[in-house]
Amino acid sequence: MGIKKLESTKKMREIMLEYYLQGRVTEFNGWVTSGAPVEFLYAMDIYPVYPENHSALIGASKLGPEFSKYSEERGFSQDLCSYARCDIGSVFAGTSPVGGLPKPSFLFACNNICNTVVKWYEVLSRIFKVPLFVLDIPFIRKEMKERYINYVESQLYDFISFLERIKGEKFDERRFREVLKLSVKGVEKYRDVLYSGRNKPSPLTCFDAFLNMAPIVCLRGTDKPVEFYEYMKDELKGRVKTGISAVDNERIRLLWDNIPVWYRLRWFAEFFAERNACMVADTYTNAWAGLLEIDKRDPIRSLAETYIKIYLNIGIDSMVDSINKLIDLYDVDGVVIHSNRSCKPYSFGQYEIQRLLDVPSVIIEADMTDSRSFSEAQIQNRLDAFIEQLEMVR
Repeated sequence: MGIKKLESTKKMREIMLEYYLQGRVTEFNGWVTSGAPVEFLYAMDIYPVYPENHSALIGASKLGPEFSKYSEERGFSQDLCSYARCDIGSVFAGTSPVGGLPKPSFLFACNNICNTVVKWYEVLSRIFKVPLFVLDIPFIRKEMKERYINYVESQLYDFISFLERIKGEKFDERRFREVLKLSVKGVEKYRDVLYSGRNKPSPLTCFDAFLNMAPIVCLRGTDKPVEFYEYMKDELKGRVKTGISAVDNERIRLLWDNIPVWYRLRWFAEFFAERNACMVADTYTNAWAGLLEIDKRDPIRSLAETYIKIYLNIGIDSMVDSINKLIDLYDVDGVVIHSNRSCKPYSFGQYEIQRLLDVPSVIIEADMTDSRSFSEAQIQNRLDAFIEQLEMVR
């Protein structure tokens, strides 16, 4: 039973190839974490470079261990996030599957996804001898507080001043509002794509969502995601109209929690398809689909609030609530929880989360990029037993 590839993925690869090639000819760029408000960079015509996306690409190329070793040989622990090890390793190696990243003009780290990025970017700052701006985001344990928004908003104004000094140009608020408009529109189009998984049977799997998420991360704030996800949505609507499902004879609907296992995407996709199980959604890409809520009267303040509330910056109770909402939205039968050796913020508390979910779940252990932490036999046994359990209660 083969995987039904989306034609849209070819277009996505062309877009991302152009993105990486542009980095080689752009004079001024900033390396930025995935949870940072990239809209400020695009408003200043600064090319954003994403080391995390680059590391995911290294993982998908099955080169995670090779580039990790470049870091480990210089004293970086194997317990460190494999995204960081791959990225720093590629700097030491001087290459990567895309020939390496362009040298940064500056670094922009936002700790709303994890605190590892702060130390990671401090290392990069020392290696490249370039300035680093850290956007410090308060963690929401229970509820959003006004002082959190005030704190982040003040830092965003500091960041604008930082960019003006670095670039030697004044911040253009009109241009900023245009970028925000495109950012919101891109997120809306991406959400439409993901929501197509609500159809029964689903025209896509979360593995399709993983493969095609790069534009909403790297190009958010430009017209590229708007155009691409409209194109992808049309392909998915065509599948629904003609009765083409992502998985033949879909019997079981599943939700994936955590970052994908990049070097085994195909293996997982085939595994579930062979068992007539469709992974219709995931927490990772859906976190991007709910990213932007902008008040036009005060865009910077609302942007501050938006980036405080992202999925990895909330407590366990809120995470459980978010997952249960996805369970209802996509009408899934069970949840596959990836206990990710690399991503502690995403994996912390998973056994407690598992206990509070509205449907059965299973936990598998792996790593998003480093294949040395993957046991195929153990994972297959757990997933087979889980699917058998779900079949019995149908």
